[in-house]
Amino acid sequence: MKPTLYIATLLMFVQLSFAQSDSIMNFEEYNPPSSLVVEEHIITSAKYPFIDAHNHQWDMSKAKLDDVSKDMDKLNMAVMVNLSGRGFRRIETEPGKFEFGVNGSEYLKRGIENANESNTGRFIIFTNIDFEGFGEEGWIDRALSELENDVNNGANGLKIYKNLGLTLKDNNGDRVPVNDARLDPIWEKCGELGIPVLIHSGEPFQFWLPKDKNNERWLELKQKPNRYRDPEIFPPWEQIMEEQHNIFRKHKNTIFINAHLGWLGNDLEKLGKLMDELPNMYTEIGAVLAELGRQPWMAKKWFIKNQDRVLFGKDSWHPEEYYVYFRVLETEDEYFDYYRKRHAFWKMYGLGLPDEVLKKLYYKNALKIIPGIDSSLFPED
Repeated sequence: MKPTLYIATLLMFVQLSFAQSDSIMNFEEYNPPSSLVVEEHIITSAKYPFIDAHNHQWDMSKAKLDDVSKDMDKLNMAVMVNLSGRGFRRIETEPGKFEFGVNGSEYLKRGIENANESNTGRFIIFTNIDFEGFGEEGWIDRALSELENDVNNGANGLKIYKNLGLTLKDNNGDRVPVNDARLDPIWEKCGELGIPVLIHSGEPFQFWLPKDKNNERWLELKQKPNRYRDPEIFPPWEQIMEEQHNIFRKHKNTIFINAHLGWLGNDLEKLGKLMDELPNMYTEIGAVLAELGRQPWMAKKWFIKNQDRVLFGKDSWHPEEYYVYFRVLETEDEYFDYYRKRHAFWKMYGLGLPDEVLKKLYYKNALKIIPGIDSSLFPED
């Protein structure tokens, strides 16, 4: 037998042997409990009452809000900001193709009324822009009128979803960039009304990279293949984010909250420089805790330096997942699990933030820039 053929046959035999053994498993199954013996501090209630500035409640019925408020009490969450004030609906843009859409002002008004009826002060509601018909004559006047009416009816901010700049198209079928000049009156109006704009642009840059062994988000793209952003179809990640930064630069009198650390949680030095450049840009930590928990020393330094401009946020509503947030932010625990492997196959480390930094993150910064929050729900110092 030739040496090359022999080696190939041997390799095939070894592979078959492993395939037939009990030791074979895939990456998703491999999750051994740690043998590390260190102190553990499981925290189920935050050290200080806090404001979750990034949450989504799609059911704003009184019964649902009563249930949510009970879970908030257990977490020591004093106030929840529901960014989805107008809810959600699907718009068919062409046969079989749909775009994200929102409901009308009446939906928002009912939600605000329900929240105030039995949970006064516990829920702050942001409104949303209805982009249907964007580019048509009269659209901007209608949008500005709805925005002002929503604020008069109790909305305390504006949330912009990620479809702007990514998938949203105007009435001519062209992509609407984040910094489309036709939207300038919206950003200016928010400044005039004194409400912040929490804006989600883009997604993790890894969604644009090849789906291979070098992609940290490979598991997420395997489990959620629709999150992949084919560069042949979607605009570059860098372009979308620069468009977002340009609206911050252009509209200096409007406060913007850059959602998800602006997808720069992996490069806090770059994020810090952006914050130095743009004093009207705040940020929040929703759905990006995994980035902070793997770099505790750098993250702690970054929080201390930028302590006046960062808000607490979580995003999806799963009360038990807040425990990991509290543990990362408040303790100095080592090598513990994140709650979703596709977001972090690595371990977490506690930052042990100083009390004053925690207070600013948990409630003081949000009180500064989000109107309508009852300050009596928080410590006076």
